[in-house]
Amino acid sequence: MSTKEKTLEEILLKEEVLTQNEIVLYNDEVNTFDHVIETLMYACDHTPEQAEQCSIIVHYKGKCTVKTGLYDDLKPRCSMLLEAGLSAEIV
Repeated sequence: MSTKEKTLEEILLKEEVLTQNEIVLYNDEVNTFDHVIETLMYACDHTPEQAEQCSIIVHYKGKCTVKTGLYDDLKPRCSMLLEAGLSAEIV
């Protein structure tokens, strides 16, 4: 009679979960398209095309995610948007 030895190996995977946050920009009836576009280019490093597209989405949909990343990177960017008179929050 032969005996087979079974070895079970437990593999532990350590996963580092990076939480991605978003800056959401909301529509308002105060700021012009030009102001929103310029502010997005400055605060979020958008290209003129990206900024224009986001401003159009915000206008018609009421809100738009304008930047995604780590909270520590988004916090000063969101503060710049708020200081410029835009409505935004990190979610």
